[in-house]
Amino acid sequence: MSTPTQGTPPTNPSATVSTTGPVLVVGSGLLGTSLALALSAAGVEVQLEDTSPTSLALARDMGAGRPRDPQDEEPRLVVVATPPDVAAAVVIDQLAAHPGAVVTDVASVKERVAAEVSASAGRQARRYVGSHPMAGRERSGAGAADADLFVGRPWVVVAEGSAPEAELAVRNLVVDVGATPVRMGAAEHDAAVAAVSHVPQLVSSLLAARLEGLPENALSLAGQGLRDTTRIAASDPRLWSAIVVGNAGPVTGILRQIRDDLDRLIDGVSAAALPPGSPQLAAPGRAAVLAPGAVGAVTDVMTRGGAGRARIPGKHGGAPRRYAEVQVLVPDSAGSLGRLFSDVGDLGVNIEDFDMEHSAGQSVGIATLSVLPSAAQALEKALDARGWRVVVA
Repeated sequence: MSTPTQGTPPTNPSATVSTTGPVLVVGSGLLGTSLALALSAAGVEVQLEDTSPTSLALARDMGAGRPRDPQDEEPRLVVVATPPDVAAAVVIDQLAAHPGAVVTDVASVKERVAAEVSASAGRQARRYVGSHPMAGRERSGAGAADADLFVGRPWVVVAEGSAPEAELAVRNLVVDVGATPVRMGAAEHDAAVAAVSHVPQLVSSLLAARLEGLPENALSLAGQGLRDTTRIAASDPRLWSAIVVGNAGPVTGILRQIRDDLDRLIDGVSAAALPPGSPQLAAPGRAAVLAPGAVGAVTDVMTRGGAGRARIPGKHGGAPRRYAEVQVLVPDSAGSLGRLFSDVGDLGVNIEDFDMEHSAGQSVGIATLSVLPSAAQALEKALDARGWRVVVA
């Protein structure tokens, strides 16, 4: 009996999938390899192509599929998982190379790709369906791939001018890997992702760039807020350059709005920046005179920011839910966090969201468990009884 290649995902013959192979995945980066892993795990035959032999070999060795041979059966579906600046050209090539296949791409820019395909592919463009899974990681490449990357995530389907059977094939693919199809127009998609993905990436990078020249003693004070707001700054600059340039119109529109907000904030706060010895500063026994407009400028941007954040959907979609937070001190030792999760599970409480704050040099971290309000008080008492140090506000 042959031994499967190390890293090969187990197939699940009992799983019901609508996608019929072979599926050709062109591009073995994070998205392409993750998709190939998910399809292979479901028993769908996957063929792989990549201009990089090293990336192709890694995806193969992980069990994502096997490199396509010219003698192989023609694919029924082709997924182009290349950067957005070359996606249109690759889609056009694949439409010509496989005249019986539906072709989709997973680039995060849709209007420019769709326009180029429509202009160059003629009637063959009806076999093309644009798509974009709203999933990813800070790390890139096949080594970061995960077969469960798309589970529970929205996956935009742009089918303007596509044949109905082509759109159905892509929607089936989306559902088969655990994602939820969301139909949008190309321009609508690009405007949306500029606001919820592309500009947040740039803002995170701008903030993180301020840390380059910061002294070590200042960085040692960093808490979870800085880690949260700069997490995605570790993303691949080359990939994001292609994404942002490809969606330049919507991105620059939002950046100008942020610039206007920053100008108002700077004007308001700078009025409070008084030099030492200024007569406006508080003298002994007198209250400081706050600069006009400073408090209002900060309050305005914070209030609008809070209102915007409150509109982000909850983890199951729809309106966000208000959860109670239970904070627990977790020792910085192997197995401690796993034991906490196990205890919470034993108590029959579902963790709706989770956050961990651990400052450098500290022997403990603070785990924040978001749970249903009705479960919070009982959970605090039960964890305390099991020896956990619960932080009570």
